[in-house]
Amino acid sequence: MRRVTSAIAAWALLAGMALADPVEGTWKTEVDDGAYAHVTVAPCGAAICGVISRTFNDTGEYKSPNLGKKLVWDMQPNGNGAYRHGKIWQPSTDKVYASKMDMTGDVLKVRGCIGPICKKQTWNRVK
Repeated sequence: MRRVTSAIAAWALLAGMALADPVEGTWKTEVDDGAYAHVTVAPCGAAICGVISRTFNDTGEYKSPNLGKKLVWDMQPNGNGAYRHGKIWQPSTDKVYASKMDMTGDVLKVRGCIGPICKKQTWNRVK
C-alpha cells in the first residue's frame, strides 16, 4: 500500500510539473531609465502575469517603490512560446502598453504599443 501511495504522489508531482507553463520563472529586464528588474512570471487564472521581485541600478540591488507591483498581466498563452493580448506597465513612464511576448529558450521578446508608439525589450531568464 505504501508503494502505491508513493507512486501516486510521484505521478501527481510529475503531472503538475508537466502542466507548468514554460514562461514561468524569473526574467531580467533591460535597463530602462538607469535601472532594471527581475520579474517573476506565474499563472494568474488562465493568464500569465509578472511581478517585480527585485530591482537593480548602477550601484547594485536597491529597494524600489515598484517592488511587488504587477508589470505584466492578462497575457494569454497562444502556443509555441507566444503570448498575446496582455498588458505591460513601464514604470519609468507610468504607461500601460497593449503587449505580446515570444519566448525562445531562455530569451523572452516583449513588445507593447500605445496607438502608433511601440517599444520592445529582450528579457533573459535568471538562473
